[in-house]
Amino acid sequence: MRMLHLGLRVTDLDRSLAFYTALGYLEVGRVPETGFGSLTMLRLPDDPYVSLELVHDPARPVTDPTAVNHLVVQVDDLDAVISALAGRGVEAEPVSEPGPRISWLTDPDGYRIELVQWEPGHPPGMTEADFR
Repeated sequence: MRMLHLGLRVTDLDRSLAFYTALGYLEVGRVPETGFGSLTMLRLPDDPYVSLELVHDPARPVTDPTAVNHLVVQVDDLDAVISALAGRGVEAEPVSEPGPRISWLTDPDGYRIELVQWEPGHPPGMTEADFR
């Protein structure tokens, strides 16, 4: 078993799509009408699989962005990502150190996104070893 993707409700699809593509996501495809809105499927450049689904229904805007605590995106070079985001008008918070390098940003609906750059030699995700 593995988690496939997160379906994230958005208020303004164009604004959210601009934000997530500035972050580096690529649009894979769309499902125009479902019982809970239109779906826009996104993946990260180095991942062949969809990891984020933007769910849009104008009749149901986001009213509580705290319902999702945060989304985490791993990056190889946090400074380069923050610089690229700034060039696209997206501001990130200062980087925390020591340990994994972390910065935070907020999407157009108020969802918090954690950008993390692992220390050299760290596996590509969190494991039990991170909690020992």
